[in-house]
Amino acid sequence: MKPTLPKSYNQKILRACYEFELVEPGDRILIGFSGGKDSALLVWALGLMVKHGILPVKIVALTIDLGFEDHFDPQPLQEFCAQVGVELVLLSTKIGTVALEADDPCATCSYLRNGRMNRYAITHGFNKVALAHHHDDAVETFLMSILYAGQIRTFQPKTYLDRAELTVIRPLVYLREEEIKAAERFLPFQPVAKTCPFDGFTYRQKVKDLIASLNEDNPWVYGNLSRAMRSGRPQSLWPPVIEPPQRPSQK
Repeated sequence: MKPTLPKSYNQKILRACYEFELVEPGDRILIGFSGGKDSALLVWALGLMVKHGILPVKIVALTIDLGFEDHFDPQPLQEFCAQVGVELVLLSTKIGTVALEADDPCATCSYLRNGRMNRYAITHGFNKVALAHHHDDAVETFLMSILYAGQIRTFQPKTYLDRAELTVIRPLVYLREEEIKAAERFLPFQPVAKTCPFDGFTYRQKVKDLIASLNEDNPWVYGNLSRAMRSGRPQSLWPPVIEPPQRPSQK
């Protein structure tokens, strides 16, 4: 079957690319390919867009073996990438072992994984790294920041890392998670089974479940969260905390 990308997916990905200026001619982009459904769609979409001359860039996919299992079989990922002409690089690591011994395994794993990917990108001449975060991820991160960090923020579709001189882009930010799940009808790929022992038991999963529950009772909840994370929305926040002056000590 000829590789295809439905028009609705193509339009949303290109909208993100143009609106947030994610891609420029001549870019060398390293795609993070975990083997999951999100990153599989990202590899497929960008691969086809490059193949058909829509995006005049160079792309390579990178899979980081976190070391959670004794043997990682890269062949299904390599065969999948080959269908859209994308080269796949595999890096074997022990990140999983290190993360499991940390106080915050999820944060440690993410930090180390991103560090390895950025280091590979820099040393091999890539100027951008493409990650597969979608719209639900952004909304969940927004609410997580409020609940767990006391901050009103989420990740940006495009982020420049000063120290690394590297730009991180997220071309799937206008796609909902349900759309990515539905992509299995045209993606010839079976996502790799998740091996992380914390999968399904993270703070993100709790927030995801909370949003889903609230949205069942009030279908506008997700849309309101989405609008609230955009700059330019009305705000009415308390002023910063002002510490009371210290009274002079009495001798």
